[in-house]
Amino acid sequence: MRFILLVFLTFTSILAETSYEKGKNLYISHACYSCHGHKLEGIHRYPRLANRAKGYMSYKLKHFREGKADSQQQEMMITFAVDLSDEDIDNLTTYFIDYVDVENAESYDDSYENYGDGGS
Repeated sequence: MRFILLVFLTFTSILAETSYEKGKNLYISHACYSCHGHKLEGIHRYPRLANRAKGYMSYKLKHFREGKADSQQQEMMITFAVDLSDEDIDNLTTYFIDYVDVENAESYDDSYENYGDGGS
């Protein structure tokens, strides 16, 4: 019995998505990228979402979910936020604050070759 429980827990932990991944999936499935960009950079007049304060973004999404908006442009967010649960908002804001652009992220350059550089 313990073995079965151990195997079950192992598989559930392997298959479990992180909050970041759930937020990313929500962002893609709700087509948020059409206004806010694939890299959360914001397009035209739509705001950037990447690396914004989690508390502020959570407040704004809950505000939209309640049907409140500060401007006419923000009113369009109400239809996107109405069906979001508290867990969805938490996952989305985790994705926003922890977002890293993988293509432009600093990484180790292993192409450097030290021979032929005029050493001693």
